[in-house]
This record gives sequence, C-alpha cells and structure tokens, in this order.
Amino acid sequence: MNEMQTQLPNWARAYGGAKSTGIIRSTPDDFIVNEIQSFELSGEGEHAFLHIEKCNENTDYIARLLARFAGVRQRDVSYAGLKDRHARTTQWFSVWLPGKPDPDWAELNSDTLKILQATRHSRKLKRGSLAGNQFILKIRQWQGEKEGLQQQLSLIKAQGVPNYFGEQRFGRDGANINKALALFGGAKLSRNLRGMYLSAARSYLFNQIVSQRVQNATWDQALEGDLLMFTDSHSFFKAELTDPSVSERIKMLDIHPTAALWGRGELETSATIAEIEEKIINEHSDIAKGLVKFGLEQDRRTIRSQVKDLQWQFIDAECLELKFSLNAGSYATAVLREIIELVPV
Repeated sequence: MNEMQTQLPNWARAYGGAKSTGIIRSTPDDFIVNEIQSFELSGEGEHAFLHIEKCNENTDYIARLLARFAGVRQRDVSYAGLKDRHARTTQWFSVWLPGKPDPDWAELNSDTLKILQATRHSRKLKRGSLAGNQFILKIRQWQGEKEGLQQQLSLIKAQGVPNYFGEQRFGRDGANINKALALFGGAKLSRNLRGMYLSAARSYLFNQIVSQRVQNATWDQALEGDLLMFTDSHSFFKAELTDPSVSERIKMLDIHPTAALWGRGELETSATIAEIEEKIINEHSDIAKGLVKFGLEQDRRTIRSQVKDLQWQFIDAECLELKFSLNAGSYATAVLREIIELVPV
C-alpha cells in the first residue's frame, strides 16, 4: 500500500450491515461515558485522586488545567484513558502532591467541569488502569426497521461485536495514516504527535485482519493456529481445538480469538491464522516495516468485544437510547456501526 485513499475502508460488518440511520452527539448529553474504575482507593497517600465530570472539554486540557491549578508539572497529573470531547464524561485523574495539602478543588467547578469527588491514594493512576466504560447514547432522527434492529441488538447482546478501533483513531479521512506513512518516509513530524500516528497505523493493520475474519465468518470462533485471550485479562494462549471446552467458552464470551498488533517480534500464530495475518501484513508492508523501524513491540488484541448489560428503548418514534458497557480500549462506535449508518450532523 503506497498511498492511503482519502476514505478509510468500509470494514466488514458482522450482522448484515446497518438497517437504520440516525445522528449522534447532537448535544453532549446524547453521548454519556462513565469510567469504570478497576481498583479501590485507600483514602491516604501522596496522590490526590479526582473524579471529574467534563463536558465539551478534552482529557489533555483538563490534565493541564489541574497541573496549573495545583502548581505541579504536567507529568505529575495522570489519567487512565482519553475520553471524548463532544460528550458528557466522568473519569478519574491523579495529581502527585507529596507532603502538600489539597488545594480547594471546588474552585475549578464551571459550566464544563465539575469535581464529583476528591480523595487520596498511595499510587498514581496509570494509563489503561480502568475496568471499562459505561455508555448511554441517544440516536436521534432514527429511521429504519425496528424489528430488524432489535434482532441485531439481540445478537450483539449474545455474541458481541468485532472489536474494531473506532474511526476517530485515524483522523478525518484517514489523515493519521497519511501522517504515519510520511513519518516512515522520513518526514520530520512533531515528537508529541508520533505516538498518535504510530498507534493509528498499527490499528489500521489490526482492523484489516479483523475485517478479514468477519468476512470469513470466523471472528467469533477458534481456528487452527489461533491465540485466545480471556475477557478480563490480557493473557493469551494457543487454541487447543481438541479441547471441547474451547468452543463452549468462546460461545459464553469467556475467551476470544485475537489478532496481531504489529511490531517487532515473531508472529506467534500458526497454520490458518498465520496465513491470514501474514497476507494482510504483506499487503501493507510499508506500514508494517515502518512500525518495526520505530520500535513498536508486537502484541495481541481480541477481535471480539463483549457488549455488557446491553439495553435499548425508543424514547419516541425517532430517538433510540442504548445503554451498555465495554472493556477498556473498546469503542462504542464499533457497536453503533453494526446497526446504524450515522448521518453527518
């Protein structure tokens, strides 16, 4: 692949494609995201933990604001993950204040930021250290066939969705992939933005592999050579197809097939799965070689995402509300794309 197209590929859908249309984010309260914490806070320690509700503000801006207000370096402020700007979200931040009292955090309250809770803990909040996110989404101007939609939602509740990285990962019209290709070609780009472009490039390869598995109708089953991962763990193991419990545990959403997050190291899959992954990597060798050149280490990610506690209701004839939770790193837009063709606002 020498040149990215202006539009991202239309990656395969698992449930026959969207059967309705609608818009999201017409207001921030149409897209609510609540972070699910992965550990208990002790109430004591050098790190101030702040549970913050934000609206129309991005996570990095809030982190900078906290650093200035507390009089600390920006690197002394941590958060578990980025949250949407055009949404109403709650998430935790930590601020390292060794030997210092808390400032009056309530002074930060505004129309776009609210301090919900402040406490202490002995360790800082690390990236990725959250259990997941809960979503409450409203799709307005909904049009479509309710019976077909509800059939798709029932299948998603039982079987999950392909664990695609969301299109927001790639920038408008795939611009972040273009930036990554320029970087691989020797362009001098901001060091602060390199990580975003490299992640986009690796996510693109991952999505290509997932799309192939969806086309093959094997994204929710184990094949020869697969590496499987537990739902709530990052550890993975080689599929033993002779073990009858493997298929049952996949059906129960306890374990999932994985795909490569490309980088340095040997591909650990074999047989059928290795052939699929090697084919995609070879087709996009400029991206794959660039990721290796910049030192990314090979990893794995599940190709299926469990959609937990999925509920839906029509608030009125043209407003569909969805409630569900996803594990950390999974995208709500990966759920929406299976059922709704989103209309630009």
